[in-house]
Amino acid sequence: MNASARPVLVRAGSAETLQDGATSLITLLADSDRTQGALTANRAGLRKGSPGAPAHFHTKATEMFFVLGGSLRVLLGDQIVTLETGDFVTVPPRLPHAFAPARGEEADVLVAFTPGMDRFDYYRLLERVHLGEATVEDIKASSEQYDNHYHASSLWEAELADD
Repeated sequence: MNASARPVLVRAGSAETLQDGATSLITLLADSDRTQGALTANRAGLRKGSPGAPAHFHTKATEMFFVLGGSLRVLLGDQIVTLETGDFVTVPPRLPHAFAPARGEEADVLVAFTPGMDRFDYYRLLERVHLGEATVEDIKASSEQYDNHYHASSLWEAELADD
């Protein structure tokens, strides 16, 4: 075991929670600086009708989704799968993906990246955009910094248009 590695304990009552949209919350659990780069983790709470996250990809990290409750639609390249409570999926680097709750459902999801990547400031930026304190252009300008690259997906757009 690495002598400098330390456990990361986050109590539910002290976790920072951000509102990144009218129908979604992000609870920050552990960023890469706290895990010696091993992982980054958050909890996403998506209410009915939430648009979730648009199609995007990461170049350096695998992203994982574990559904704690509800039902989640996930774009995985050229297919869409629906995950139910207890389901888990990994998304390798460079694979375009997106997610939103299934139609008429909510989703409570544990999201993790490995290796860790500094994401918490990205989520804070999303909240500032929601509050009108930053713009979508600010998000676009941060794509390299946060390894979050948006990707056009007609399949995902059609999926959301059916809502």
